[in-house]
Amino acid sequence: MRAVAAMKIVVTRPRGQNGELAERLRALGHEVVECPLIEIEPINDGPIETSGYDWVVVTSRNGAELLAARQTGALPRVAAVGPGTAAALRERGIEPSLVPAVSTQEGLLDELPRPAGRVLLAAADDARQLLVQDLGADFRPLYRTRLLRPDPPDGELVVLASGSAARAFAALDVDLPAVTIGPQTSAAARAADVRIAAEAQTHDLDGLVAAVEDACSSRS
Repeated sequence: MRAVAAMKIVVTRPRGQNGELAERLRALGHEVVECPLIEIEPINDGPIETSGYDWVVVTSRNGAELLAARQTGALPRVAAVGPGTAAALRERGIEPSLVPAVSTQEGLLDELPRPAGRVLLAAADDARQLLVQDLGADFRPLYRTRLLRPDPPDGELVVLASGSAARAFAALDVDLPAVTIGPQTSAAARAADVRIAAEAQTHDLDGLVAAVEDACSSRS
């Protein structure tokens, strides 16, 4: 087996959300540089009434947290677009009924039982509208993502967990290879001319750590 080189790795999740990833990377011998590139700003704080829906779809950990805090009424079946989102729901006592094998809205559409009935998409204000277009889903924006512009970080590899982070990183004009959490983040990174060293095979913390190790192995 090829040895894995210790590297200086830049982690870019919002402030307060890098802890577990940073801890696991340090445990593997890497140096971690925390450089938040996005900030989550909740939209309103009123209740989200879910009575009358057949499905609620959540697309991110931030969305799971905000939905759990604001949901009222009967909770229908919940679909999580990805294992990280599913884990965040479970942490808040909500067991998802569907986690598609492919962590995209396309993957969810492929596995969602039909007819789907009345669907609510609860996500970021700039979330893709595929479910709205294909299912006539209602859309409830939970938060907006603000791009940050910190001083360019000093590192050898950057970890990107969202398309917003990819765009914010590209704006820093730092030439570092990136590990991405999945295909949508990879697409955003490529569109912004960010080099991709590896993409997580499972779109969660375990997948990110494994992809970092793959990227580091290729540098050994």
